[in-house]
Amino acid sequence: MTENHCHCHHDHHEDGEHASVYEQAFSKFDLHLHDEAVSNAVHALVEKHCAEYNTPEVKRSLLGTVELTTLKVTDSQESVLAFTEKVNRFADEHPDLPHLATICVYPNFAKIVSQSLEADQVEVACVAGGFPSSQTFIEIKTAETALAVHDGATEIDCVLNVGAFLSGDYETCADEIAEIKAAAGGCPLKVILETGALQTAVNIKKASILAMYAGADFIKTSTGKIEPAATLEAAYVMCQAIREYQQQSGRLVGFKAAGGIKTVDEAVQFYTVVRELLGVDFVNQGLFRIGTSRLANLLVSDILGEAVKPF
Repeated sequence: MTENHCHCHHDHHEDGEHASVYEQAFSKFDLHLHDEAVSNAVHALVEKHCAEYNTPEVKRSLLGTVELTTLKVTDSQESVLAFTEKVNRFADEHPDLPHLATICVYPNFAKIVSQSLEADQVEVACVAGGFPSSQTFIEIKTAETALAVHDGATEIDCVLNVGAFLSGDYETCADEIAEIKAAAGGCPLKVILETGALQTAVNIKKASILAMYAGADFIKTSTGKIEPAATLEAAYVMCQAIREYQQQSGRLVGFKAAGGIKTVDEAVQFYTVVRELLGVDFVNQGLFRIGTSRLANLLVSDILGEAVKPF
């Protein structure tokens, strides 16, 4: 019998009893998923209901879900400051419109955003924990998370250890999420599953379950760095997992779609999936988010009835 020394300061025996903890969790969920059936189901759902949600009210609601994101190699203190000031200006000029959910940046920009953000109720989200690959030491992941929070981040987005997950090392995945959550010090933690790398509906469902059991406050589709990024199929599976997890645990976890959502119509389709599977209260509680760098301008233009680029 071998021992696996993880970072939760306990020695875990790799025997059937311990390994089955994760399988026991999975066994409580419907994992009889077929990719083609999932695709057919979600597209039928969208086709049936999308038109009823393609309304000015929903588009205003969608604006309030936006995590305005800049995650570029060329980001700088100056560019992120200008980015934040656009959000401030928009809030001043359009007090009648919903505020954005967050500004999402790399952790080294938490301070500049938190110090310059004046728009009410807009959170400071940071990607941390070795984004976008999650391929670094857990000590680095937790330190980066803690530093971001220290500098003013109010939400943390981290990436599931996808390599470990695909290798069946669920313990490492869960332990890392729990440690990053602890380092976040009470700030909401969004766990990015990188669904394009997980590929199958069953893997996406298992990763969702694992992340939620490990303490995720939100589960998120993608980093935007791997194709395919956010898909309706992934959203459908993740929202089903959220619903089943709430039924079993009583805890409601949020959902964030991110990566490649470029049009208002696409955003309405994701809204349709979330609304139909999780209900209007889920959306109204701020538990639905969209991470984007370009959709916000299109939403504002649609709402105002004229082409504008506030961001």
